[in-house]
Amino acid sequence: MERKLTYDCDTPQPRIIRHAEPSDLSAIMQVMEAAKAIMRLSGNLHQWGEGYPSEAVILADMEKNGGFVIEENNAENEKKIVAYFAFLPSPEPTYDKIYDGEWIDDALPYHVVHRIASTPDVHGIFSNIMDFCFRHDPNIRIDTHRDNAIMQHNIEKHGFSYCGIIFLASGDERLAYQRILKEKN
Repeated sequence: MERKLTYDCDTPQPRIIRHAEPSDLSAIMQVMEAAKAIMRLSGNLHQWGEGYPSEAVILADMEKNGGFVIEENNAENEKKIVAYFAFLPSPEPTYDKIYDGEWIDDALPYHVVHRIASTPDVHGIFSNIMDFCFRHDPNIRIDTHRDNAIMQHNIEKHGFSYCGIIFLASGDERLAYQRILKEKN
């Protein structure tokens, strides 16, 4: 992907998806804190603890050209970052081994989506992200914490299939999903 990639979202409130820049870091970390608050209120008490995702993790996404923000105009018509996600090409080392299941296809290259976060006052962010990602790769993998009911709902609503369990480098368990778009004839 080119470095200055942007994508206009098809939403009533004008939104764009663009590569994150180091100057966005403060706003991204605010979005992360808002997302953690949403998780805690919905009963997801254990995901993203102990300073994760850190500024270093977000900067590493950016260095790989895989960190993205979603901006929309606020009431004063100023652009405001309302969401963040990482969209990274395979291979994802934690996906090498899957337990209690299997990937739909384990041979094709894929992209993985990580660290989806948004502020509580915006809606449709997951759809915006999936539209963007599937424009760039028909084979997407994603994982989430067992307690993240909101993310599981969104993943399943967008046609992903549950594939099994993966373990992060820390040893933490995650539910793993994959969706492959079929080519149109």
